[in-house]
Amino acid sequence: MKVRCLPPAIVYLLLVFGLAPAAWAQHQLPITPATAAWGYYDAAAPSVLRIKSGETVTVHTLITSTPARLEGAGLPAAQVEPALRDITEHVTNKGPGGHILTGPIFVEGAEPGDVLEVRIQSVKLAIPYAYNAFGAKSGFIPEDFGYAKMRIIPLDEKKMVAHFLPGIDIPLRPFFGSMGVAPPAAAGRINSAPPGIHGGNLDNKELVAGTTLYLPVHAAGALFFVGDGHAAQGNGEVDITALETSLTGTLQFIVRKDLHLTLPRAETPTAYISMGLNEDLTLAAKDAVREMIAFLVTEKHLSRDDAYMLCSAAGDLEVTQVVDGTRGAHMILPKSIFGKAKAKKVEK
Repeated sequence: MKVRCLPPAIVYLLLVFGLAPAAWAQHQLPITPATAAWGYYDAAAPSVLRIKSGETVTVHTLITSTPARLEGAGLPAAQVEPALRDITEHVTNKGPGGHILTGPIFVEGAEPGDVLEVRIQSVKLAIPYAYNAFGAKSGFIPEDFGYAKMRIIPLDEKKMVAHFLPGIDIPLRPFFGSMGVAPPAAAGRINSAPPGIHGGNLDNKELVAGTTLYLPVHAAGALFFVGDGHAAQGNGEVDITALETSLTGTLQFIVRKDLHLTLPRAETPTAYISMGLNEDLTLAAKDAVREMIAFLVTEKHLSRDDAYMLCSAAGDLEVTQVVDGTRGAHMILPKSIFGKAKAKKVEK
């Protein structure tokens, strides 16, 4: 039997039971002018890599900035990545957003209505520095900071800390701020800044190595984009940036025909994560709660009443970010509360 011809549903079952063949391809996707999507998600974007469900990709991403801005903040010219210079010089098809994304990746078998499961196997630093910056008209409280500022921050990969200031070290938890699929074709090209039903600029600091992200599919092949590397971030991302850097990550992609979602969802080794997205933070938080209730009813077979109560008793409702136009909230529910017994199915 040829492994590459297996239907997505069979691929998923093999993965669940630990029977995934070692023959599945391991792809490399560098960031170049030909593989960069600058500032957008778009169902009409031509794919830069085509893979099978179950295969993995080691993807290289770039810091969201320009050589001029980095050098203006004090970074030596020799430390600017050549790829960033190439992309800044040669990519003219850009906007309306500012993120330099890698992709899109076409996953065979993915169709609208499916879910793309993205297993984040590893995330590694690609450069020894990051930056944090705010603008005169950006961030959560621009009325208090009517000017722009950028700071270059050294990253110590050996100790896994950022040397923010003398005496202040920030633990590193690298993750991709932006991971998403193409939006519905009718939406056209959309800005990379606001997250949405396609995922995108979620800026969820829980999406580190070991976490799995679930994205609703809206276009054939899903068309997955990734970028906006963060070495670390605080919930809220209040000045509009985290520790912005370049990252390399290994991701495994699985087409799920058995799942149907309206918003992105995630799962860590120890917790379930629901997400809410809305221009109004209160409405985003309500959606995060509703999504967790829906998960508990569907996957844990709780009644809606019991699910609502459990969210209040054991779920942590967090602010994801408040600066991307569309605000984000997420709920974290620990897996440990379920023990080894399956929840008893209760009539709704």
